[in-house]
Amino acid sequence: MRALVYEEFGVLPTLQTVPDPEPTPDGVVVEVGASGVCRSDWHGWMGHDPDIRLPHVPGHELAGTVVAVGRDVTAFRVGERVTVPFVAGCGRCGPCRAGDQQVCHAQFQPGFTHWGSFAPLVALGYADQNLVRLPDRLDFVTAASLGCRYSTAFRAVSQQGRVRGGEWVAVHGCGGVGLSAVQIAASLGARVIAIDIDDSKLALAARLGAEHTLNATRTPDVSAAVADLTGGGAHLSLDALGHPQTLTNSVLCLRTRGRHVQVGLLLADQSRPAVPMDRVIARELELLGSHGMAAHTYPQMLGLIERGQLNPAALIGARIDLAGAAQALAGMDTFTGVGVTVIDRF
Repeated sequence: MRALVYEEFGVLPTLQTVPDPEPTPDGVVVEVGASGVCRSDWHGWMGHDPDIRLPHVPGHELAGTVVAVGRDVTAFRVGERVTVPFVAGCGRCGPCRAGDQQVCHAQFQPGFTHWGSFAPLVALGYADQNLVRLPDRLDFVTAASLGCRYSTAFRAVSQQGRVRGGEWVAVHGCGGVGLSAVQIAASLGARVIAIDIDDSKLALAARLGAEHTLNATRTPDVSAAVADLTGGGAHLSLDALGHPQTLTNSVLCLRTRGRHVQVGLLLADQSRPAVPMDRVIARELELLGSHGMAAHTYPQMLGLIERGQLNPAALIGARIDLAGAAQALAGMDTFTGVGVTVIDRF
């Protein structure tokens, strides 16, 4: 098969012919119908993920059809339409037994610990515990967009953030995760403020349900502006970008006993940023991380999509072929695209 492969970190991937994958005893092979291009893929390509071994095929947001099944797989069969969380739990460790597969100690991550979905076929381990059947009406492009950004935002807002109707939610960064968080929070009855430096992304955030938008380049004090708009600060705030400044703004914009959720990755030299702990203590703030979403919690999100309460298709931006994925990957650090870029032709 043809796959997009990089042999050195930071060097543009190329299309290469590689062997077709075979399923492990507990795994499957999926024919990829669509695969998202995510900033997490960019981090991996830049060498920020210690699990990646070269040469490597990226891609972790995927949907497709099962075409081969390992001998120990009992819950899935050839021909089923599936997606998978970007963190697949082993099912045996303590976190997995507690239902927290998204923080599994021995996790399988397509595109990171193993070759990913920038290819027409991808092998997925721990299939029985992690594959998610797709509703018949959910197309592959939309389903692929759920695998990392949308599902991560859903858990960050509804499970970690514990959003309630009528609460103020601030979303810092309107890339794929941030725009997903805007739509999800608004759909769950929250009043949303979207913050970014790109007016086109803020315009999309408004269409997705943001009540207010702030361009950070024209807002001298973002946290003060959020406090003014909300009458005292956000109840819930998310750093959906992953930068020391957006983290700080997110914490400082909270009202007393508010909740900050860190969703965006802070890696390399930004991995240990300063945090305004004086405010955290004085206002009894909560600081929470959010790392993906376990497969067994997908039905709540999929049910809301089927009922029309959530519309992830509205976040789809460019659709590209596999040959165009190299430039799309390399451009993920410029934040110029609007919405989610998806490979839909292999």
